[in-house]
Amino acid sequence: MNIVLYDHPETRESLLPLTFTRPVGKILIGLQTLEGKWQHFMEAGQISYLTAPYLRDKFPLHSEAQNLLINAAICPDRRLANRIRSLKENQCLMAGDVFIAGHCSLEAMLSIGEGGLDKESFELVDYDQTLPTVIDATWKIFANNAAQIQADFEILTGNRTSFGIEDKHTIVYNPDNVFVEEGVNIKAAIINAETGPVYIGKNCQIHEGAKIKGPFGILEGSNLNMGAKIRNGSTVGPSCKVGGEVNNSVIFGHSNKGHEGFLGNSVVGEWCNFGADSNNSNLKNNYGSVKLWNYHHRTMADTGRQFCGLIMGDHSKCGINTMFNTGTVVGVSANIFGGGFPRNFVPSFSWGGAEAITTYRLPKALEVAGKVLERRDVGLDDEEKAILESIFEQTTAFRDWE
Repeated sequence: MNIVLYDHPETRESLLPLTFTRPVGKILIGLQTLEGKWQHFMEAGQISYLTAPYLRDKFPLHSEAQNLLINAAICPDRRLANRIRSLKENQCLMAGDVFIAGHCSLEAMLSIGEGGLDKESFELVDYDQTLPTVIDATWKIFANNAAQIQADFEILTGNRTSFGIEDKHTIVYNPDNVFVEEGVNIKAAIINAETGPVYIGKNCQIHEGAKIKGPFGILEGSNLNMGAKIRNGSTVGPSCKVGGEVNNSVIFGHSNKGHEGFLGNSVVGEWCNFGADSNNSNLKNNYGSVKLWNYHHRTMADTGRQFCGLIMGDHSKCGINTMFNTGTVVGVSANIFGGGFPRNFVPSFSWGGAEAITTYRLPKALEVAGKVLERRDVGLDDEEKAILESIFEQTTAFRDWE
């Protein structure tokens, strides 16, 4: 059966700025993207997306006569996947008002994507089990990351043998809970997997003096710099360079936080860069509940969480000694620098900080993005340029100084 991951419009808006540049299914949580989890449980060779129109050139929709349209924001499990597979034509699986999946034609699939579920056109089937975790807010990524590392660890390492750690100067606690892929180089590190599994992806480098506490995952081609302090519940995506202190945070991929400084209870997109000694607060002085900017409601929304740090969209950067306040949201392609705390919501294509802020002009932003990608032997193609151009236009209203 053809599998299509569906971005519910409200969910997608609530996951901005991370979903400005990707479908919901491309969000990394645990050791895999949501797409990767669905691919495993649905035993699917190909998955496509029903997402925002401006993203469809890069993330196209593949359809057949009959399709399984699945809510991309759900972290699946075996029981739910089996139930979805049993759906008959024109049946929709629901958990209360939450759409889980539908067995439908292309026409019906597109109608759901554009106008929401027409309940008169489908037979609604109630899911009578507890619905797995739904990632319908940015903070839910780091909040559920430790549990998803555990779940993904079992998937990725089942019936496989770790390449192990040969370095005699590396100390490992509970080595049975550590899995090392091929090509990993570890020198004089401390790895504590007593509190959760540690997964080290292919060709990763763990440099001297790095300290790791599980649950933790680092994905293919990434580096932990000398003296890095990685606390539990964190994931470093592919091709990243990470140093300093990181706690319960997810860094998607191709991003650098290479220097000292604290990142906690945060989510960082792709192609981001942190200047030396940049820090974020993850706890208010009054220990109160943290509010985050919500794009769907266009206001600050209470997370109900005491610990909540930074949400940063793709291609954003900050200069040395940048200080992010508790519950800060930074959009796509922002360049933040200067003294003091920048505002708690920094719109996409912003240039400046607490003292003054203006628009990061699109031609210059595209030029810099191209240079950053070239450093990793990746080109800024026309599809990516078109996405960034669309985001620039979509976010004009948020840049209230224009």
